[in-house]
Amino acid sequence: MPDVVVGLGANLGDPRQALAGAVRELQARYGEIQVASLYRSAPVGGPPQPPYLNSAVRLAAARGEPLAVLDACLAIEAAFGRTRSGVAHEPRTLDLDLWWFGGEEMETPRLTLPHPRAHQRRFVLLPWRELMPHVRLRGRSLDTWLDEVRGQPICRLEGPQWPWTH
Repeated sequence: MPDVVVGLGANLGDPRQALAGAVRELQARYGEIQVASLYRSAPVGGPPQPPYLNSAVRLAAARGEPLAVLDACLAIEAAFGRTRSGVAHEPRTLDLDLWWFGGEEMETPRLTLPHPRAHQRRFVLLPWRELMPHVRLRGRSLDTWLDEVRGQPICRLEGPQWPWTH
């Protein structure tokens, strides 16, 4: 079964609770998972909005099922109150992004793998590196990409046990 990495983000309502709930939902659907630390990051683009909480989850899914994982992520988002207005970079109660699916590359109207902007975002690269430190994205290490975005503000808040604490 391929390694899958799903990014988690939220900045409306109770972001920590939403992210922890999403972790529990992913665990219920996919069994054993690995969770990255919890981070706070500045929003990228869009209207003025509060900072985000971010993390990521590594799980295993059946080969050839990236769209099924995407659909599961969209259903979890909707269960946590996510609505999509079509405005890019808008604030959100929960955002689950499929960053990686076993190294598969695909580009469809619904999904591009690996995530097309992952290498440009520190809030993606840091938790991903915790989960898969040796992965190569676009032929380069995550550390190499991190060097290029080191000026983006991000703060590690808690270690990988965060979804099960408090």
